[in-house]
Amino acid sequence: MSAPWLHIVGIGEDGMDGLTPATRAVVEAAEIIIGGDRHHHLSDNVTATRVAWPSPFDALIEQINGFQGKRVVILATGDPLWFSVGARIGRAIDPKQIVYHPQISAFQLTAARMGWSLADVETLTVHGRPVHQMVAFIQPDQRLIILTTGADTPGQIASFLAERGFGQSRMTVLAHLGGEQEQRFEGIAAEWSHEVPAFNTLAVECIAAPDAALLPRVPGLEDSLFQSDGTMTKQEVRAATLAKLMPMRGALLWDIGAGCGSVAIEWMRAARYARAIAIEPRPDRRAMAAENALALGAPKLELLDGKTPAALDGLDAPDAIFIGGGLSEETFDKAWGSLRPLGRLVANAVTLESEALLIALHQKHGGQLAKISVNRAEAVGSMTGWRPFMPVTQWSLVKR
Repeated sequence: MSAPWLHIVGIGEDGMDGLTPATRAVVEAAEIIIGGDRHHHLSDNVTATRVAWPSPFDALIEQINGFQGKRVVILATGDPLWFSVGARIGRAIDPKQIVYHPQISAFQLTAARMGWSLADVETLTVHGRPVHQMVAFIQPDQRLIILTTGADTPGQIASFLAERGFGQSRMTVLAHLGGEQEQRFEGIAAEWSHEVPAFNTLAVECIAAPDAALLPRVPGLEDSLFQSDGTMTKQEVRAATLAKLMPMRGALLWDIGAGCGSVAIEWMRAARYARAIAIEPRPDRRAMAAENALALGAPKLELLDGKTPAALDGLDAPDAIFIGGGLSEETFDKAWGSLRPLGRLVANAVTLESEALLIALHQKHGGQLAKISVNRAEAVGSMTGWRPFMPVTQWSLVKR
């Protein structure tokens, strides 16, 4: 087996002085160094051919492979495998050809500055990612450490907090961590007005007002949190549906007949990096789903215009499928054939015709069949009574 030829080195604000002797020797012996302007500045005393991050960034792997046979170093910030370029490269190039040289990460430095146990905080990144995705982690008494994407990010996050009743949350921005120019900015979300350097890390201690919006990541958000035309999967049924779909880290859901996107959004909130494709033919409902996804911290929800089963052609194979609308035997056959092994399928029906189809499919394929009835207490004049919702027939099964 050939020896590793690619070194991915984490570097901090203290530059070459912060590297171990062995790692420093690797960088100094490099023939080619790849990195951003900041990384090159931190190692500017090393003689090597300098290569900037390519644009588009997807061209990076091809470019790296073109240097095989030379001594190649890629410089990254902190730990190259923690929300950094190292993981992406390791998925495209045989890890046996790579040596990683981690440095103390911004998360570790921030936790140390704040006096927080790193095991007890949520570590997030919005660097090069939609800022709205951090909304899903706003919880009472939760501590967050967030890698930002620039000088404006703390202000955006302050607005998210204030809008949701967390305006008294304490925010600390730490800039140029570990370097001679390290700076600290503190304030509360509702009054945040600091101008901060572009390269910064944000620590948030979430403090909820008595009327704050409670947005747990456990499925079953209140119906009122979603824009809807009234046809959405209701809170109690949605919670039962997600329990059968079993959200898992990085898993993909097809939400067929997505409506306002409530099931797909809760799927994405429930597990880190969970993905969802929401298939909905009506443009007004897709627009509502897009707004809901931003408001509730699932900005990467993919919305697809189309009617099933044709709309399912060419999609990535899913780990779970929810059929909330457009149910037909043809749609089921197409969806079931696309589902990955151990995939979960859940179909809900409210009409007698759809229920009859679910019963027939259950007889043919097995699984679990249940009827869910929900009654909510509502005012009846000056008194209170039970208001029933239409009962939902639910069929669920696992592909084995």
